[in-house]
Amino acid sequence: MVQRKKNLRKDDPNLKREQEKYGKPLPSREWIIEILEKNGVPLSIGELEKELGIKKSEREIFSFRLNAMVRDGQIHINRRGGICVADKIDLVKCTVVGHKDGYGFAHPLDGDDDDFALTEKQMRQLMHGDTIAVRPTGFDHRKRRLCRVLEILERKHQSLVCRAFWERDAAIVQAEDKRITTPIVLVETAKKSFQNGNVVVVELLSYPTNNRPAIGKMVEVLGEYLEDGMEIEIALRKHDLPHIFSSGCLKMAEKIPDNVKKSDKKNREDLCDIPLVTIDGETSKDFDDAVFAEKIGRNWRLIVAIADVSHYVKPHSAIDEDARERLTSVYFPRRVIPMLPEKLSNGICSLNPQVERLCMACEINISSMGNIKNYRFFPAVMKSHARLTYTQVWQQLNSKADYPLKKELNDLYKLFKLLQKKRIQRGAADFDSVETQMIFDDNGKIEKIVPYERNDAHRIIEECMLAANVCAADFLSKNQAPALYRIHEKPTPDKLDALNEQLALLGLSLGGGGNPTPKDYADLAEKIKQRPDRHTIELMLLRSLQQAVYSPENKGHFSLAYSSYTHFTSPIRRYPDLIVHRAIKGVLSGKKGLPEQLIELGKQCSAAERRADDASYEVEKWLKTYFMKDKVGEVFTATVSGMTHFGLFATIDDIYIDGMIHISDLGQDYFHYRPELLALVGERTRQRYTIGDKIQVKIAKADLDTCRVDLVLAQQNKVGRKNKRRK
Repeated sequence: MVQRKKNLRKDDPNLKREQEKYGKPLPSREWIIEILEKNGVPLSIGELEKELGIKKSEREIFSFRLNAMVRDGQIHINRRGGICVADKIDLVKCTVVGHKDGYGFAHPLDGDDDDFALTEKQMRQLMHGDTIAVRPTGFDHRKRRLCRVLEILERKHQSLVCRAFWERDAAIVQAEDKRITTPIVLVETAKKSFQNGNVVVVELLSYPTNNRPAIGKMVEVLGEYLEDGMEIEIALRKHDLPHIFSSGCLKMAEKIPDNVKKSDKKNREDLCDIPLVTIDGETSKDFDDAVFAEKIGRNWRLIVAIADVSHYVKPHSAIDEDARERLTSVYFPRRVIPMLPEKLSNGICSLNPQVERLCMACEINISSMGNIKNYRFFPAVMKSHARLTYTQVWQQLNSKADYPLKKELNDLYKLFKLLQKKRIQRGAADFDSVETQMIFDDNGKIEKIVPYERNDAHRIIEECMLAANVCAADFLSKNQAPALYRIHEKPTPDKLDALNEQLALLGLSLGGGGNPTPKDYADLAEKIKQRPDRHTIELMLLRSLQQAVYSPENKGHFSLAYSSYTHFTSPIRRYPDLIVHRAIKGVLSGKKGLPEQLIELGKQCSAAERRADDASYEVEKWLKTYFMKDKVGEVFTATVSGMTHFGLFATIDDIYIDGMIHISDLGQDYFHYRPELLALVGERTRQRYTIGDKIQVKIAKADLDTCRVDLVLAQQNKVGRKNKRRK
């Protein structure tokens, strides 16, 4: 051990920082870890207090600091009460990933290592989503990494959406998230407070241990499981999506005028006479953007006008606080959970037709070669000359008859063609994935599912928005203004290796070797356009890419092939766009700088985006499964989209619903998955199923609890050769 000093606190190199932060400073976290490392052995709390000169009056707050360090995985307190440096005991901070069969996995937060396996016994005290500290203990006979759970650092859930059932006099409650299998015992639950099978919200009073289950209190009865809209109510609570505006936010929104005030037009350019138009989907109500284009000589002038949300939503106001909690609007079939109150999102901020609206405009001069020559940003007041839909615009562009704003739409179309040509030259990857549209009946359930294909009207708006976003990123970067960029980094080596292996099995390859460019992706996407397995291959390409995120560090956008990119065009529904508007205004007014902690805010915005996508996908999946319930026994044509050792995955043509065929339902043979062939092959018949095969399937089961559709072959496909047995 090192020679002890009377009070090592005075030697803390971070003492001044702690003093500025807390007044009466405690030893810094870094200094506590250094003292523990110098001693070389775990110290008791008393020994550590003596080393650092902790007074009796400081013990309670010092204990809080140690507990925070335990929670953050910096130290660990062993069974004997010894305080250990986490790095000395190979401690790994993980997130618990539960499985419906009771076991689970511990996923390292650093993302560098494989998951640890968690047994059913270990999962008795854990719940899906918890943050834990584990120590690696080796491998099992299946080469899975094993661990010992040292500490539960953070509980994910304070409440859960559950299904409640009465069995005799006992209330049986099961979490709607099937990855949470622990039983929950209800306290203070009055009989008949819910009907059998109701969906309820349970507040967790205590968490499970090895010896006892979780204890909860029912706080809300949502209603019948199959009630109209219940799937959305479940998703909102299951994914912790804020969906009720605070009273302060609503009161503040009510005070905002319905029309633009005369005083608000001061120091703004007047664009009301310019025929700007909005082009959106048929059901859209919040119009962020309006566009106008005209040819001037050989060059083009493009104006992209974006709703000036930042004029009405000031930092740290009640509306801003609610928006900061939501961070994005969430779009479900037939329902939207907006980021801003309807008074703003569908009212004063929405660029509704024939009314004055405040906007932030980006005027862009584009050369005859499609290059951006220059641009400028300025606050303005505008008036949308028409609210158009994508369908209307596409029909009008293909019509020879006269219609309102014909010249303006044709000019937009010509500019789009120029920008699209430049996009191809730039080498941006473009995957035209098939989207579907759900048509609902009067009861709120799906009547039919139809493909929803993007046309050039969609792409006109897309190219205009890309141009404005690129200019915004360039403007902020040149002026060194802190803001959030939309970054998309290049694929990781591991993902590239996995992709190249899969492509090789299909007789394909991705250009660029170990360092492919977006153009290599675009070239391959063009090459496979006529293949029957095109959509499956495009999915492979998409999965090989990293997720796009928000960050104050400008790292460019890989798939769009931009060195600098941000989101500027949707401040009604995305908080990062609102941040960008504030940053641009800051530069224009000479007051650069944002008070927000942008690194953390970027992480929060990225997580909120994924949370919204997960919730929307879950609701769509449930609705599609419900749609298939009365199709049990019917036969459809499907395309093999994937496979594993236990069966085939197939996508039903035209309605794009996925299902699975278990390996035991493939025929009278032993089928084996051959990863080197990317195929399932029959042992005796040599019958082979590969990605892209067309098969006839029958709907066997549609399970709402798991949102899984089970399929069986409607007829045996004779695609392989039958080998005669030799005597």
